[in-house]
Amino acid sequence: MVEAKNLTKYYGKTKAIENVSFLVEKGEIVGLLGPNAAGKTTIMRILTCFLTPTSGTAIVNGYDILENPFEVQKSVGYLPEKNPLYEEFTVSEFLNFVCEIKGIIKKQDKIKRISKAIEECGLSEVKNKSIYKLSKGYKQRVGIAQAIINDPPVLILDEPTIGLDPKQTIETRNLIKNFARKRTIFLSSHILPEVSMVCERVIIINEGKIIAVDTIENLTSRLKGATEIYLEVDGDVEKVEKVIGEIEGVKSIKLISSKKEKVNSYNIIAEKDVRKEISEKILTNGFGLLSMRIKEMSLEDIFLKLTTKE
Repeated sequence: MVEAKNLTKYYGKTKAIENVSFLVEKGEIVGLLGPNAAGKTTIMRILTCFLTPTSGTAIVNGYDILENPFEVQKSVGYLPEKNPLYEEFTVSEFLNFVCEIKGIIKKQDKIKRISKAIEECGLSEVKNKSIYKLSKGYKQRVGIAQAIINDPPVLILDEPTIGLDPKQTIETRNLIKNFARKRTIFLSSHILPEVSMVCERVIIINEGKIIAVDTIENLTSRLKGATEIYLEVDGDVEKVEKVIGEIEGVKSIKLISSKKEKVNSYNIIAEKDVRKEISEKILTNGFGLLSMRIKEMSLEDIFLKLTTKE
């Protein structure tokens, strides 16, 4: 469990974050989403006790970051944005080193923890390779392995897929999802698809302030305002637009494209779901209904709507 309570941080006179409060429940995957310089990394560093807040506090796995920073660090696995690797080590040597600095001293305990981390992170094939020889994707896996080596109940990951190619990104996402079965995961990102594919809830931050905390579905419902419908019809453009435009609740109909003669696609904005009325009008007027669906808001749409100043 991670709970931030009115966290505020100044760097000199520059405000990084202000009155940041949120709760991440046990076993949740929650994404901290925001543009670059929004304050995401500052929050991560405060939660892992690498920074002290100017005011406010946080509780991580039952420990107050100000009163028990060492207990917090023992119970957290942290992957910072810049992966903390000593690349001259082999993977196994590096994880052995991490065990020692995290207080795992007994030989059998180290063997057990290293083997488990290597297996969970898919590093068996490269465990005896020097880290500098590994691909970016494998290096990121090693970074995640060092974060879980002490079997922490809380994982805090700062931009875990940054710089990875599409294949490596998918592999890292799946790795994170597997950890969620037994760990609380709090990750930051400015990559919208990553958050929507991995996280159950999102915390959206802009200019150091939280502007939304909710599921993507709930945010969509709150922000949508109007129903947007995609329609593909076999029929004359002017006649289709006239017939659809007469339906009560339709605010606008716009031609998007023409695939071939009389087969056109439209974007319809309506005050409510009028698909039933549209289908009836199309059939009674002798047009051909090829496809129709409500267009959902993407996380990118939500993010832009919340962070763009009108």
